[in-house]
Amino acid sequence: LASNSEIISMLAAGVSFNRLLRPYMLSCILISGFTFYLNSFVIPHGTVIRQNFENTYRRNKKNNSAENVQLYVSKNTVAYIQHYDDQYKRGYGFSLTTFENKKIVSQMTAMEIQYDTVSDSKYHWRASNYKIRTLRGLKEHIVSGTEKDTMLLMEPADLVYSKGQQETFTSPELLRYISKQTSRGSGNVVQYEVEFHKRIAMSFSAFILTIIGLSLSARKRKGGMGLYLGIGLGLSFGYIMLQTVSATFAIQANMPAMLAAWIPNFIFAAIAYFVYRHAPN
Repeated sequence: LASNSEIISMLAAGVSFNRLLRPYMLSCILISGFTFYLNSFVIPHGTVIRQNFENTYRRNKKNNSAENVQLYVSKNTVAYIQHYDDQYKRGYGFSLTTFENKKIVSQMTAMEIQYDTVSDSKYHWRASNYKIRTLRGLKEHIVSGTEKDTMLLMEPADLVYSKGQQETFTSPELLRYISKQTSRGSGNVVQYEVEFHKRIAMSFSAFILTIIGLSLSARKRKGGMGLYLGIGLGLSFGYIMLQTVSATFAIQANMPAMLAAWIPNFIFAAIAYFVYRHAPN
C-alpha cells in the first residue's frame, strides 16, 4: 500500500488513521496468539533437536557434569553432591542433612549415589558405602552399610544445567521448573524466568511494531519512503538487539526477570505512541 501511495489516497479521501489501523490490530491479535503458541509449545521441541545436533556435530560441548551441587529436597532437608556425572547418572561425595529449629538432627553420607533409570517410579536413588548419624540430645546413633535404596525429590535434570536449556522447556514446564527450583533455594532460575516472560512479551511486540510501521508508512512521499524506511528498519533491529541485551543483563546482574523481558516493550511502546500521535490523519 505504501509503495503504491494508496495510504495517502485513503487518508486524502477522508479515511481516518484509526480506521486504517483497525484491520491491522485485528490481524495482530491472530499473529500474537499464534506467536505465543509457537514459542510456548512448538519451538521448544524443535530446539531440543537443534541443540542435540549442535552438541554432537558442531560444538561437542554438552555439559555432562556438575560440581558442588546443593539443593533442598524437602522443607528441612538439604542434599549436597560434590561431583555429579550426568552420563552415568552418578554422584560422588553425597550428604543429606535434616534440620529442626536450625539444628542438625540427622545426616546421611555416602561415597556414591546412583540414580535408578529403570525404576518405575521417579526419584529413586541407590547410595553406596553410606553412614547415617542421628542426633538425640547429647547422644549420637550411627548406622552404616554397603547399599541403601532411598527416595529423594531430585532428578538428574535438577543437577546439571546446559547452556540454552531453558529454551527446550514448554511454558508449563518452565513454570513447574521455576516453582520447584525456587522452593529448593536454587539460584539459577533467573534465565528460566526471563525465558518465560520473554515469550509473553514477544507476543505483544506485533502490536507495537505494527503501529510504528503503519505510522511511518503513512508518511509516504512520491519517489520513495527514504528516511522513514530507514527509521523503520533501524527500529526493528533496535528492538531485537534491546531484547537480547536486556535478557543477558538480567541474567548477569540478577535483575528482575519480568522487568528485563518487558523493558523493550515499554521503550518501544513509548516510541509507537509518539509516531502514532504524529501520524497524518
